[in-house]
Amino acid sequence: MRVIRGPAGSVDADRRRTGTMLSRTAETGEPAVRVWTPPRHVAFGRREAADPGYDRAVAAARDRGFPTVERRVGGRAVAHTGSTVAFAHAVPVTNARSGLTARYEATTARLRRALAALGVGTTVAEPPDSFCPGSHSLRCNGKVAGVAQRVRRDAALIAGCIIVADREAFAGVLAPVYEALEQPFDPETVGSVAAAGGPAETPPVETVVEGVLVGDAEPTVVEV
Repeated sequence: MRVIRGPAGSVDADRRRTGTMLSRTAETGEPAVRVWTPPRHVAFGRREAADPGYDRAVAAARDRGFPTVERRVGGRAVAHTGSTVAFAHAVPVTNARSGLTARYEATTARLRRALAALGVGTTVAEPPDSFCPGSHSLRCNGKVAGVAQRVRRDAALIAGCIIVADREAFAGVLAPVYEALEQPFDPETVGSVAAAGGPAETPPVETVVEGVLVGDAEPTVVEV
């Protein structure tokens, strides 16, 4: 398994790196994992670009010091505060129409093991009026992680984020963003690893999450 480590230096470079990782998995059939801490930004879902409030939402994020991007994976807006850990797991597929649920369930199970090892017990549950709602979120006194999936003809990318700390900054930027989009959002639904009793630093979270995603595979490490 190919393991990509380190930030790429910018949000755009990070997106290119993950895209290249997925393309390489599609071409070679070799799975790949990347766990890192992206720069501060707000990532919008593709459908939000057509929302009447999108320009106001982008302005709200930028006014608070968060650059914005549109992402291919996931639904509603998500914030990265500079202490939010992102993960991406690229796997080959032979049939794009099957395996979606199994990949979701495998990834959420692995994330639960990782968070448990960090002292955070979670359940697979979505708080009402949470950010980027989905059926494969992890909750511990608030949502601490979300999982999304992008499927191509020959490969799938299971990706998401974990709120390590800065839950106030996370909720603080998303509240006006969701208000501009006229989408429900309760800032109190935002949790974090630190608030649940785990570490407030990202390196131990990155290490443990990478370990459970790699599993028993033999890693080939590539530094960004």
